[in-house]
Amino acid sequence: MSSYPPSGPPPKTTLRQRLADLRGPAVPPRPLDARALAALAANPGCGRRALLDGAGVDKTALAAALGSPAAFGQSQFAIVRGNSFEARVKDDGGAALLRLVHQHLGTGAEPPGAGARVPDLTAAGPEGRAARTALALREATAAGAWTLLDHPMLALEVAGTPAYLEPDAVVVHPDGRWTVVEIKSFPLIDGSADPAKVGAAARQAAVYVLALETTAEKLASAVVGHTVLLVCPKDFSNLPAAAPVDVRREHSVTRRQLGRLTRVEDLAAALPEGLSFDPARPAEELTEAVSAISAAYAPECLAACELAFHCRERARTADEVTALGRSVRGELGALTTIGKALAAAAGGGDPDDPTSAALHHAARLRAEALEASACPS
Repeated sequence: MSSYPPSGPPPKTTLRQRLADLRGPAVPPRPLDARALAALAANPGCGRRALLDGAGVDKTALAAALGSPAAFGQSQFAIVRGNSFEARVKDDGGAALLRLVHQHLGTGAEPPGAGARVPDLTAAGPEGRAARTALALREATAAGAWTLLDHPMLALEVAGTPAYLEPDAVVVHPDGRWTVVEIKSFPLIDGSADPAKVGAAARQAAVYVLALETTAEKLASAVVGHTVLLVCPKDFSNLPAAAPVDVRREHSVTRRQLGRLTRVEDLAAALPEGLSFDPARPAEELTEAVSAISAAYAPECLAACELAFHCRERARTADEVTALGRSVRGELGALTTIGKALAAAAGGGDPDDPTSAALHHAARLRAEALEASACPS
């Protein structure tokens, strides 16, 4: 005879349910993209970003609710221009794009003909699209013909949770190689582009290469190229031009940094019950919730994270040296606040600490130099 309520401990909350509770009951998860993963890999010590991204929290809405809205991102004009250029590059079955791949990375293969393969990757949901993409890659590799995969879906496990990524294109060569193609709207002028923009594109492409390698592990005949093709407008026109970009360094760094991330379930387990990042909640409650997760702010976050302005304000309020940059933080060692660093420079630090001694010595030299420059000759 059964009793009610049932005896025994309550059922354990699943990770999926826990992450849904963190987002808020009516907030859909925000999927991770390659740009977010590249930024996450650049700052693996930030548990705050790892948890919020892993839980699918909309950081843009969260930052606005905290009173520190993000002030970066592409303009609507840039998005429209980029979409128009990408459509032109892929027009006519991607013939122009395949010609560029053959020209720069063909390695002696026959040029792609007019009937190059462009498989349909339509499927239900990201899981279905990822499975359909894996099947198309397998079939294209076995066929040994030029194949263009337009916006394939790739899966990559990040901090214990799957992330679904969508590169602009992946090209399968007749010899079985797979090449990631990044299409950007910034120009290639005389064959060169803005180094900062090329670097950002390389870090993003390295994430796609990592995801492709996960799929390629199941196919012994598939090889993922570590040289990606960057396609941009030529000079000041709307004609496509391309340049190969070696992403081996970015690939190695990203793989190592993503591997160092704390698992999302471990970060979530350390939080108190009832905590939520639902943007509909009061700002004071959200501030307390965000403060419950450790952050690793640096000025570089301003160009890569929606919560950077909130984290900067908190770092400044706490007098943390991280607000001055990672290099300064690394040089100061155990002096974790600006106040401690200034005290050490004034001679109030630990005399046995080499960092404190170096600061005090540098402050004395500066004072002597200023005094000498103030004296009339």
